Amino acid sequence: MSPLCFLPIIGCLLAFVARAGDVGVRPSAEALRNWPQWRGPLANGVAPQANPPIHWSETNNVRWKIPLPGKGHSSPIVFGDSVYLLAAVPVGVAQKPVHDDAPGVHDSVPVTHRHQFIALAISRRDGSILWKTVLREEWPHEGGHETGSLASNSPVTDGERLYVFFGSRGLYCLNLKGEVIWSKDLGRMHTLHAHGEGSSPVLHGDTLIVCWDQEGDSFLYAFDKRTGKQLWKTARDEKTSWSTPLVVEHEGKPQVIVSATKRVRGYDLATGAQLWECAGLTDNVVSSPVYTDGVVVAGNSYYQQAMVAIRLAGAKGDITGTDKVAWKLNRMTPYVSSPLLYDDTLYFLRHNQNILSRLEPVTGKPRGEPIRLEGIGDFIFSSPVGAAGRIYVTGRDGVTVVVRHDSENAPMAVNRLEDSFSASPALVDRELYLRGERFLYCIAQP
Repeated sequence: MSPLCFLPIIGCLLAFVARAGDVGVRPSAEALRNWPQWRGPLANGVAPQANPPIHWSETNNVRWKIPLPGKGHSSPIVFGDSVYLLAAVPVGVAQKPVHDDAPGVHDSVPVTHRHQFIALAISRRDGSILWKTVLREEWPHEGGHETGSLASNSPVTDGERLYVFFGSRGLYCLNLKGEVIWSKDLGRMHTLHAHGEGSSPVLHGDTLIVCWDQEGDSFLYAFDKRTGKQLWKTARDEKTSWSTPLVVEHEGKPQVIVSATKRVRGYDLATGAQLWECAGLTDNVVSSPVYTDGVVVAGNSYYQQAMVAIRLAGAKGDITGTDKVAWKLNRMTPYVSSPLLYDDTLYFLRHNQNILSRLEPVTGKPRGEPIRLEGIGDFIFSSPVGAAGRIYVTGRDGVTVVVRHDSENAPMAVNRLEDSFSASPALVDRELYLRGERFLYCIAQP
């Protein structure tokens, strides 16, 4: 890869800092150039230095397209010259189907094979597989929902090591050659309706955070990223959730924020002590929270729709119904996808549909009427992403709609690929990575 010029980098950084406000945790310049975790360098879906293509198809602006082993809905992450992703690969001869028997189970996939749970590194230049590491092989105890996968947790990297959380299949730290440095077995998770696992690990400094919400005992864990030593383990009065924790620094002190059915909660990163909690969401929380200017926004949609914005200043104990709740919403909120927080606008989808809402994140004031993303004809499970003044939304039918990030959000392109997409895109430099059911695409101009 050609080296970047320093002046454009400095200019982009200064422009971004001037507009971004308080984003919770200020990433390094290196992290801002990459996509090191679920939802990108700022944990809000924005790639501040990327400028990917607007238009593509199977025959246009595809640098490479490679078949993927097995299946996985975990989103790719990108750091340096490599793309990292996870997959669950069936192995051996098919056995008699074993059906899930969890209470209320429905639409689940019977287990017919042992699976290898693998991590892969792929070259950004040509799509070649640099290494593949099998981290566990076993017979899955849950088949998961028919629209899900056994590898839905996204990895995270600090640029030196790769951290992989396969839930019931373990927590792993690998070097960037694919060698395991340490691992942890946290037990077996039993999810609601046996619909599978999906929360991704989060890094802050030397601390690695993992959420373990299930139908049994639920916990929030912190580990030393260097050694795997458990720093603390905090019990949570929660049922299954699939959201990924968010770390923010408020008033100079980092806290971990987790969205779930019973409460949105904040924890002291150093000790695991609960700082505050707030009710307001509904069942089956998948969507992850975002943060800006002292306000956390968390939302979800299942039987009912809900979104709540929480002021962190002075938040302590149970803040439900207090003035620490900046605003609430009970319509148009997302189910599987997470919100996109781009500059001073909060974007989110209605349930799993192609309806995009725009709000001021601190006040909840609408920025115009919701807009329909014409061209997408199936559910949307991936989360919207933003870069270079544009918003990208990808549906399960292979269609990505691109709209402007401005007051009008005019459509710019409708792009179609021959695959189905549930994983969220990753944006780096002039590239966009799309992980499908069958292929990984690198979208880039020649």
